[in-house]
Amino acid sequence: MFGGNGTSSLRQFGILGSLIVIVLLFEVLTLVRNGPSGATLTSGNLINVINQYSFILILAIGMVMVIIMGHIDLSVGSVAAFVGIIVAKSMTEGNLPWPLAIVLGLVVGALVGAWHGFWVAYVGVPAFIVTLAGMLFFRGANQWIGNSQTVPVPKGFQYIGTGYLPEVAVPLDFNVPTMVLALLGVAWLVFWEVRTRRVQQKMGSERAPVWVSVVKVILLSIVVLAAGWMFATGRPGTSFPIPGLILLALVIIYSFLTRNTVFGRHIYAVGGNRQAARLSGVKDRWVDFFVMMNMSVLAALAGMIFVARSQASGPGDGNGWELDAIASVFIGGAAVAGGIGTVIGSIIGGLVMAFLNNGLALLGQGADVVSMIKGLVLLLAVGIDVWNKQQGRPSIIGLLTRRRPRTDEFGSSTLQPPAAPSASGQKETASR
Repeated sequence: MFGGNGTSSLRQFGILGSLIVIVLLFEVLTLVRNGPSGATLTSGNLINVINQYSFILILAIGMVMVIIMGHIDLSVGSVAAFVGIIVAKSMTEGNLPWPLAIVLGLVVGALVGAWHGFWVAYVGVPAFIVTLAGMLFFRGANQWIGNSQTVPVPKGFQYIGTGYLPEVAVPLDFNVPTMVLALLGVAWLVFWEVRTRRVQQKMGSERAPVWVSVVKVILLSIVVLAAGWMFATGRPGTSFPIPGLILLALVIIYSFLTRNTVFGRHIYAVGGNRQAARLSGVKDRWVDFFVMMNMSVLAALAGMIFVARSQASGPGDGNGWELDAIASVFIGGAAVAGGIGTVIGSIIGGLVMAFLNNGLALLGQGADVVSMIKGLVLLLAVGIDVWNKQQGRPSIIGLLTRRRPRTDEFGSSTLQPPAAPSASGQKETASR
């Protein structure tokens, strides 16, 4: 579920385990600092984390696909701000209804992404250069269109950034839709684990012991139910946030897209070995184009959610978003060279960054300390994995994101062939 192949293995708890340790650590530290209880695992704080970082997590979903392809997108923050000012002015000055303004924002995002995709896929300019140019251009365009001023948005539009699941007419002390959502999450965990084991049995692949699957599902179900309960029992008028609901829907859609569709397998194939994928019949230029366009569409959505939450679009929107999204993807297990990464892993990596920001803020640390610690976490997450590879040890990220070999519609493997044996390995073989 958390790795690339869905295998029931305790190794797959590595990234999630790190997140849990960070959350518990800050709960203890805030307990010691503030007392009589911690400030991290409270309803209000969890709601704030989702509201404050949902747009970064949405960017991480698109960014992981870009990085799997071996590209990078530096323009997402500027594109988000550019779309935000267009949408805000279309509603305030153009009197466009807010539902149509959302559609307009998504269309603008698609056009920007198509522009980037054209240069990357069909002209051959590296994505780093294309999106660096986009970052500069669309940042300037945001300030030019908005005259470097703040533009407010109407109340109806604000719902996608500040709304919550509604209450129902039931005499209970918690939000019923939120707990129903949590129960659906538990049901999905059970279904997915059972389905995974059946697929593994049908394919004749190795399966983990049943107790591993049972323990895994129980622990995850406890986490989901506990989180659902905290969201459902917050202060009156709050429940699970609408930005979180949008994020959840996108995680489900893109997890299915990358894992269970031909196009998703083509993304991994091109990222792992472009030449081999091309010889297998994969249209790598079209894959490049779509991935870049999709990234900008998600950036547009993230920008609109942020503007809705802020209740206005401003010239400083989107600053540094691309760095947080990229860091989330790499902490979540993506490989620098491409070909490896998952949507779920990137979301967990994003939550690691979110709770680091949140926990350090609760402890009263300034932005300077937060920035330094985030940089060290990113460096260690990638550096330890690279060091393990250089020492000939198993790659932690590789273990967490290892995928079963899959074949495309042409019968060719979408994974790279195994590396050639080392000199020592050849000697051992010869001696035998």
